This record gives sequence, structure tokens and C-alpha cells, in this order.
Amino acid sequence: MNLNLDLTDEQKLIRDMVRQFAVKDVEPRAAAIDRTEEMPLDTVKKMAELSLLGIPFPEEYGGAGGDTLSYILAVEELARVCGSTSITLAAHTSLGTYPIYAFASEELRKKYLPPLASGKYLGAMGLTEPDAGSDVMAMTTTAVRKNGNWVLNGRKQFITNAGYAGSCVVAAVTDKSKGHRGISAFVVERDTPGFTIGRKEQKLGLRGSDTRELVFEECRIPESNLLGKEGEGFAHFMQTLDGGRISIGALALGIAQGALDKSVPFVKERKQFGKPIGSFQAIQHKIADMATEIEAARHLVYHAARLKDAGRPFVKESAIAKLFASEVAMRATFNAIQVHGGYGYTQEYPVERYYRDAKLCEIGEGTSEIQRLVIARQVLGRLQP
Repeated sequence: MNLNLDLTDEQKLIRDMVRQFAVKDVEPRAAAIDRTEEMPLDTVKKMAELSLLGIPFPEEYGGAGGDTLSYILAVEELARVCGSTSITLAAHTSLGTYPIYAFASEELRKKYLPPLASGKYLGAMGLTEPDAGSDVMAMTTTAVRKNGNWVLNGRKQFITNAGYAGSCVVAAVTDKSKGHRGISAFVVERDTPGFTIGRKEQKLGLRGSDTRELVFEECRIPESNLLGKEGEGFAHFMQTLDGGRISIGALALGIAQGALDKSVPFVKERKQFGKPIGSFQAIQHKIADMATEIEAARHLVYHAARLKDAGRPFVKESAIAKLFASEVAMRATFNAIQVHGGYGYTQEYPVERYYRDAKLCEIGEGTSEIQRLVIARQVLGRLQP
């Protein structure tokens, strides 16, 4: 294993470019889009112009030809100032685009990857259902072959980017008798008859990202829009989530770092009892804990990304990174509010927004409880009851 932990010159260039963009273009609007719950489409357009929507995909498909770590750095830098913008990028890349790159036929790659990777439109993934969250096997959306088409019926819930996605990767049951081997994956275009976008969710945090239902009613798609082979969908989605967890870890890492970024100048400037509150040991301990845990989370997230780039197993490491970073984000944002005191509880300071945004990281793409199961199974193997 190469133990060189330095970023490459190209990775540093991407990090610095995204940081500049985040501070100049994203941060000034972060509070407003949280308040209005409106996705900033002009910001997404600028992200496309900067090639951020296709970082880890080859140039031949319209991507930037970067690696996973470069993409993770972009997610982290955006999350330092705006979790909503960051998760828009993460869901588009890891969930809406990656499965097509990894599992689709060359025909589908050539059709869908260029507009996705270049940012002509966003991508989304439909997996979760009203009664099928962690329990994927409870999925009820179906796909049936009819006259050279697949006909989809069902409903998906909590789908990020749904209202603005040009294409969605969708999971459906094609043979219920086969269990998880009876789940398949499909690409569905936005304007397909029978496919409608449902209501927008009113959320605790990440309110500037778009989260909606997908509804399929006799939705007919070409037989060729099957990803891979029939019955391979469950495996494809699990592999997709393994990689997606690294991006959620990066989202959590960025939110935590942002909370620390805002706390340090505050405790230096805010005075109580005639001195900066940063001079009090109780405050120093909170800052020290935040800095220590954030640094540890960064090593775990970057390590998982490097393993993926090296083509090495990373299932356990991505789950560890996601679990640890998301829980660090909750502690860091909690402490950020605490050191801000009453100010931290108001919208005058961004730390209350960071606190609300961080919570999704413990839920999305596998709850903390599911991450612990994944990690335990990787360590212990599957134990028979």
C-alpha cells in the first residue's frame, strides 16, 4: 500500500478551484436557498461550466477524467459552506451517473453519460420507497416485459434531484420469486409517458436541495434501458451505495469542517468576563475535540476514496468513513452551536443550518445502524443464527 498521504498537484488544483468557487459563488446564497427551499439552478449551471458534474468520469463520455478523491474533495469543499449544494453534486455523481458508467451497455453509456457528465442535466436514483428504506427486499415497484418494452409501476420516495433530473436510475422487481436476484435496474428519462414527479418534501435540513417522489403508472421504457442483465440490479445498487457512502462521508466532513471554520473566529472575538471565550478551558476543549475528530474523519474518508481509485476492496472502509464522519458532523455542529451560545440558536449565524444539514448524513445511503451491520459483517463474516 502506498502510504503517501499527500494530494497530487491535480487534486490540489481541483480542491483550490472548488474552494474559491464555494466561497465566492455558493456561500453568499447558502442561507437564502435554505430559507426559500429553492435549488439554485444558476449555481448548478456554473458547476457544470467548471466540469464539477463529471469529475470522476472519462473525457470520452464528457467527464473531466479525474479520480474519486478529486470528486470527494469537491463534495467536501462545497459542504464547508452549503450542504444543499454539496448533496446536489453528490447525488448526481454517485447515484444518478455512476451506475450508468459502471453497469450500462456501451449504447446506454454513449447516450446518457455525455449529458450527465457535462451537466446538461442532473441525474437521480430511485431506490427508496414508502415501505422500503433499509429493507430493500420490501420493494414493490415492478417492471414487466411487454411487447419489447419494460412497463414500470410503483412509487419511489426521498429522491434527491428528482425535480430537475433528466434521467433516473430506478430499481424494480422483475421476478419476485427470486428474492434479491429478482431486482433489476433501469434508466428512465424524465419525459417518459407514465413517469411523473411527485410532491416535494419539506425537510429539516439540506432545504436547498430538491427531494421528491417518483411515480410510475404503466411507464413504458425500451427493453434496452435495462442496466446490465435482468436480476443484477440488487448487486448494482449495493455497489453503488458502497461508493456513495464515501461521498456522504465527504459531505459530513465538509459540514463539520465548516462548523469549526465558523467557531474559531467567533471564540476569538466573543468576550465574556472581560476576555475572549476562547481563552476559557471549557471552550478550548470543545474546539480541540472538533479539530481532532474532523482530522480523523478526513483520513478515513480519503483512505476509502484512495482504495476505490486503486481498485481495492473498500466496502468496510466506506461504511466506516460514512459512519464516523456523519457522527462527527453531528457532534461538531452541536458543539459549534454551544460555543456560539444564544447566537448559535439563531439564523444570524450559519451553525444552526449546519446542525440541521448534518443529520441527513446519519440517515441517507444507509443509516448509522445499517453501517454498523455492514462493518460487523465485514469483520465477522455472516454468522448463522
